[in-house]
Amino acid sequence: MDKYNTRLQELKESNNYRQLPDKETLNLIDLCSNDYLGINTNTHLRDEFLREFNMDYAFSSTSSRLLSKSLEQHVLLEKTIAESYNTEAALLFNSGYHANVGILSALPDSKDLIIADKLIHASVIDGATLSSADFMRYKHLNNEHLELLLEKHRKNYEKVFIVSESIFSMDGDVANIRELIELKNKYNCYLYIDEAHALGVCGKQGLGCVEALDCMAEVDFIVGTMGKAMASVGAFVACQQVFVDYLINHSRAFIFSTALPPINAAWSTFIFQKMKDMNAQRKRLQKLSSDFTAMLNVKSDSHIIPFVIGANAEAIAASQLLKQNGFNVLPIRYPTVPKNTARLRFSLSANMKIENLKAIQSILTTETPSYE
Repeated sequence: MDKYNTRLQELKESNNYRQLPDKETLNLIDLCSNDYLGINTNTHLRDEFLREFNMDYAFSSTSSRLLSKSLEQHVLLEKTIAESYNTEAALLFNSGYHANVGILSALPDSKDLIIADKLIHASVIDGATLSSADFMRYKHLNNEHLELLLEKHRKNYEKVFIVSESIFSMDGDVANIRELIELKNKYNCYLYIDEAHALGVCGKQGLGCVEALDCMAEVDFIVGTMGKAMASVGAFVACQQVFVDYLINHSRAFIFSTALPPINAAWSTFIFQKMKDMNAQRKRLQKLSSDFTAMLNVKSDSHIIPFVIGANAEAIAASQLLKQNGFNVLPIRYPTVPKNTARLRFSLSANMKIENLKAIQSILTTETPSYE
């Protein structure tokens, strides 16, 4: 026990110790939620779903899909996703973490290379680490560095998987997917795009950055999570049928997990179709993000707004001060972000109004110490 107590004490001394938030946050304006379209608080949609489907779904699938028959709710959701992205197939996972770990640990083998953006999500790092493939990372959003690595190493591998998020979860910046496609084609690679924070938000139908850029057909693996803008649970990959078949047989995260509850799969299908018509919400979110970014005088290309402070202790103090004034925004610290870049991460929702957020500017600029 001494080893664990010692390590916990070290986390406390470095202001990296984490605790589950308390219930007081229920009464605050929540700027930590990933409910980008406001669906989670939309009681009209919830009531419509319950009326339409009469709660005629089980609350558990009770087993892995390989042990029981594939339930119609799972099949319908996968069909809906595949048709929307115009791909041959789609496969459900229980979360975005399960998807990235399950796909990247299964598809690449010892003859292959995974090469990912430096600031890629932890689930990609874990999936790559679990695979037998070699793993490299290029400088964040630096496609020139990516090409240098491809020039040097591509010839040494049978397959290469280029992996990037579309919208990065901690900085709110956006990958240049068109350049990634050019490099994928030039060096004969697979391109894997995690649309976790773009699904629902970007594109005419909310299908993400790949739809907004009209390049869905040129991305080999499109991964989306349903626990954010869709206000549901689970994740998916849209890709060729051969990859889905391979994952069903080799992805441990899929094989050894109890399948998503049928009622959640039904809700996801319902919301997936509804979000396609939520252009008004997407426009409101875009306008709010632009106004809020200008108000704080920070840079972001999306609805995720980072306010970088630097020191852990100061980020914690700023978060607590905001909480005292009615705003729930937690400090993000290492290892989620690089050392000395602790920050407040503002996650906006389409149902917020800029008028209700204006107090944040004065709190951060007049009531807290300088962060320079």
